Amino acid sequence: MSLSYLNFSGGGTVVNVIAIIIGGLIGLFGGKFLNERIQETLKMSCATAIIFIGIGGTLGNMFKIQGDGGLEFYNVMLLIAGLVGGGLIGEIIDIENAFEKLGVWLRSHSGNDGDNHFVDAFVTASLTVCVGAMAVIGAINDRLLHDYTILFAKSVLDLIIILVMTASLGKGCIFSCVSVGIFQGAITLFAGFLEPIMTEVALKNLSCVGNALIFCVGINLMFGNKIRVANLLPALIIAVLWA
Repeated sequence: MSLSYLNFSGGGTVVNVIAIIIGGLIGLFGGKFLNERIQETLKMSCATAIIFIGIGGTLGNMFKIQGDGGLEFYNVMLLIAGLVGGGLIGEIIDIENAFEKLGVWLRSHSGNDGDNHFVDAFVTASLTVCVGAMAVIGAINDRLLHDYTILFAKSVLDLIIILVMTASLGKGCIFSCVSVGIFQGAITLFAGFLEPIMTEVALKNLSCVGNALIFCVGINLMFGNKIRVANLLPALIIAVLWA
């Protein structure tokens, strides 16, 4: 998809950021008319959807139908090595703490110091919309091909997801647009270096591990912060290198 007024590198990410802001604002003002019980139901519904998206995406890259109709199970070692190795690297670097510090900074500089749920909402929403193959390959296509199709599709999905999450978790979700802008913007900037290693196998590995992380985000949303998902993000790098 090529539109003349968006024919520049990063145009897809700009649209994605705007979509998140729009979805967040609709959820923020619409959420004021929802009582606590409805907000909790929306939160659980969103968590359930994210969990099954993660499960479906992961299993879709771990099973292959053979000619005789049987199932071949693969990518097990990839998943183990990616999550364990990525978790070890992430804990040493402490990416989760960096995410939280960014959330605290945004809360302070946006005049939301009184919102005790701001940081949790920001981190949860950021991980939900940043983790996944669509963000990576979409940003690469944006730079190299000026093809925004993938990021346009992701923008629609993110708008809906952030709308629901903002209605149930609060305005911190809206600021996930900052994370998306930084993450996808960096990939777009370095797309020329990333393209040679983003083979078909690498993308499948990325999708497998990325969806496992999305599953973890859903678990945290449903049961509280049980998993430090941000510290598992290096697993995405291991997944690509594994190819």
